[in-house]
Amino acid sequence: MKKALILICRLVVGVLFIFSGLIKANDPLGFGYKLQEYFEVFHISFLNDFATGMSIVICALEIIFGAALLLGIRAVQVSWGLLLTIVFFTFLTFYSAAFDVVKSCGCFGDAIPLTPWQSFAKDIVLLILILVIFFNRQSIHPLFKSPGAQKAALTVISVLAFGFGWYTYSYQPVVDFLPYHVGANIPVSMKIPEGAPLDEYEIVYVLKHKKSGESKTMTDKEYIDSGIWKDENWEVTGEPEKKLIKEGYQPKIKDLRIADSQGTDYTAELMENPYYNLLIVAYRLEDTNINALGDLNALAINAAENYNIRTALLTSDSPANASQFQKANRLVMEIFYADAVPLKSMVRSNPGLLLLKDGVVVGKWPARALPTYKDLEETYFSKDK
Repeated sequence: MKKALILICRLVVGVLFIFSGLIKANDPLGFGYKLQEYFEVFHISFLNDFATGMSIVICALEIIFGAALLLGIRAVQVSWGLLLTIVFFTFLTFYSAAFDVVKSCGCFGDAIPLTPWQSFAKDIVLLILILVIFFNRQSIHPLFKSPGAQKAALTVISVLAFGFGWYTYSYQPVVDFLPYHVGANIPVSMKIPEGAPLDEYEIVYVLKHKKSGESKTMTDKEYIDSGIWKDENWEVTGEPEKKLIKEGYQPKIKDLRIADSQGTDYTAELMENPYYNLLIVAYRLEDTNINALGDLNALAINAAENYNIRTALLTSDSPANASQFQKANRLVMEIFYADAVPLKSMVRSNPGLLLLKDGVVVGKWPARALPTYKDLEETYFSKDK
């Protein structure tokens, strides 16, 4: 029974750690953004520049710990690593849930979004399983007897774990779980379907008795049903508070608004264009890859001259900075402005390129793998004539 319990714990923990590590390593930039949220909460934002590197390391360690546990390699060291890791994550998820500071822990990336309390519950279960492993670590034996084979296996696992994170950071997620994935219909993803449940709210009143000074709090329903509103001795004090009691249907894309320098909304015009149009995403211009942007500029010129294709650059920079940047780099495309959060979700690259047609994402490329004008012409533009 004891051996069976340890084996079950090893299997569950090992598989979950590998799965969690792979899901986050599939999008290390996304997990890096989540780490930056925690850095802001704990006032250590000086670590923001290291978030992506830390993301790759954390994801790789999860994969390595999980695989090593399944293979029984270095059980003592791995048990310590697992215990320290889960204690750290349990603290973070509890802090997020208790103080409502980070809405999603990013444990399974964008593939399986969990609320802070769900993440905390998951970590508690894992903590219990890992404690079983930790207190029985001496009884875990490696699958391979040869020390050389163990070392080789650990080396291969480490190279694959770090290599996978580096590859997805350099290019794009292998599986895109974001709402702007290839094939996504952006206008549809922004709408609430007819008949879908809407958010439900309640109004909370604070009432005070004019004579006794007694105070009480009531919801709008209680206020009406009790008939207290008829009693002139009670008066509402302060501003009523509006509370969300049940969340309705949430569109996949709910935070995208694209505007020009004057604040005019161009979201519908750009997203619902029935023809091919190019979107260049450079959420932070000072950090963008200038060489890649130069290639995109040349691509935009050829696309406009030969096929009258519109190109827009989306950024979260201020209009003044963007205008200066446009002149300094002789950019020909129109510049529009949006919040950094949706721009980071569009493409995990700065800059990155999206090809849209009738609101559908036809193609998406990072700075390291941009298509040439000839590629786009042969694959898309010429076939649309």
